[in-house]
Amino acid sequence: MSHDHDERPELTPAQIAAALNPPPGRNGGDLVVETLQGLGATTVFGLPGQHALGMFDALRRSSLTYVGLRVENNAGFAADAYGRITGEVAPLLLSTGPGALTSLAALQEAAAASAPVLAVSSQIPSAGLGGGRHGYLHELRDQKASFRDIVKSVHTVRTASQIPSAIAAAWESALTAPHGPVWIEIPEDVLVAPTTLPVVTAMDATPPEVHARPELIAVAAHLLSHAERPAIIAGGGVVRSDASGKLRALAERVGAAVVTTYGGKGAFPWEHPLSLQSWMEDRHTTDFLEDADVLLVVGSGLGELSSNYYTFAPRGRVVQIEADAGKLEANHPALGIHADARDALSELLEAVTPREDPAAAERVATVLGRIRDRIAAQGLTLEQHLVAEVRTALPDTSPSFWDMTILAYWAWAAFDARHPNTMHSAQGSGGLGYAFPAAIGAAAADRTRPVLAVSGDGGAMYSIAELATARQYDLPVTWLIVDDGGYGILREYMTDAFGETSATELSRPDFVALAESFGVPAVRTSPETLADDLAEAMAQPGPSVVVLPALLRMFEPTHL
Repeated sequence: MSHDHDERPELTPAQIAAALNPPPGRNGGDLVVETLQGLGATTVFGLPGQHALGMFDALRRSSLTYVGLRVENNAGFAADAYGRITGEVAPLLLSTGPGALTSLAALQEAAAASAPVLAVSSQIPSAGLGGGRHGYLHELRDQKASFRDIVKSVHTVRTASQIPSAIAAAWESALTAPHGPVWIEIPEDVLVAPTTLPVVTAMDATPPEVHARPELIAVAAHLLSHAERPAIIAGGGVVRSDASGKLRALAERVGAAVVTTYGGKGAFPWEHPLSLQSWMEDRHTTDFLEDADVLLVVGSGLGELSSNYYTFAPRGRVVQIEADAGKLEANHPALGIHADARDALSELLEAVTPREDPAAAERVATVLGRIRDRIAAQGLTLEQHLVAEVRTALPDTSPSFWDMTILAYWAWAAFDARHPNTMHSAQGSGGLGYAFPAAIGAAAADRTRPVLAVSGDGGAMYSIAELATARQYDLPVTWLIVDDGGYGILREYMTDAFGETSATELSRPDFVALAESFGVPAVRTSPETLADDLAEAMAQPGPSVVVLPALLRMFEPTHL
């Protein structure tokens, strides 16, 4: 589509004068923060380093809110959560070499979870670029090569005038479906060099929308309208596109049972008569989904966990709606529809013929009953009690962030996320240390709600430094640490596989005393008092820690 010159905004005389006479004392770092502001950013995360000081100096001349974490990977997790909660781009400011590389695991999680993180890193001076061995501090032969396999796009800046366009292109890339992290690097000398370029004002980086092809919607609607046993798997794409209302309307219109993946928690009401909840790692759920004559998969690639460890083998027709074209039919043959979930569900809703199935809710209730009986037979009452206690204490609209720990694995399947986009974990890439720094990012996005983080003692040790961050910014984050003296889930895996363990037992600090040394109030709780202690902690302003000494066990898998 062509744009006439007349469509571009005309500058006022005052704006022209300002462009001709930019304020003194600006540098390349100012162009970075001005561009971020012009694109709509309000909050940035990061950690300064020698090569990046030009950007951080410019922050004090901007209106951006800066949240500085103590480890780059944790800053990445905070930006990831900010992006998930707001749906907006989360800028992450990093330094060269070690600082940049320390963010890699967080950017991998952002990629797996489709979180729009915009990482802006410094680089060695321009004279050192090109792969030579000059011996600069932090020098890498090809820094961006370390990120190319993880992020959606890579952008290298070599002159100040390239900064606004590079950031705008990266911003658009981060928000193009599927959302994800992007990488920009700017040499130190470009960041600190004085500039007389005009102040960057409003920038436009609106991504193109991904619309479903109408002939595919017509076929999908026909299949759903004539199905005898339709079912729906709802993934994280439903949550990210704010499509839970459309999903519910479609499920009710065609009488389809709905199971949500762990990334799709909250996409469908937990207690709805058609809700199969989130028991993805259960053979009864897998059997039910395999028996569907038409299975609609929305916003999920049916990866390892969502397919019950690749044991899922559908027998009916599969229709897959996915904004990430690379996930279409990646694991199962399907009618693949490349589209945003909300857009496609809206079109399906208009195209399907309503169908009545009085037995659908009964079939769902039967499956849930079988799952309850299977879990009850394993005697895991403590674990179920703790999930219920957390649910009791957590306000319905408060977000929660879960590390890779046994209580989180239970919560993936058994926790009722009562609203979309309120339950998040690192199950996309599976790294440790996510929960607490992510909760800090969510609290920075919205200080009006308490935020919960849940970690084991092993995962907590990755993030202890961020107690200082939570205290410094007085963020309303409550951190539940389940202390079992080691890597609990690895202890189980090794015992099951080898009969004994190694490297799983951990010496750890007195978490209550440690939190208090940061000026963060803390309490040691018990299974009997957990709900009350958590609720009391979350009702207080600022950060808090609740430590639960408990040895938990996982429910038996069904895929072996």
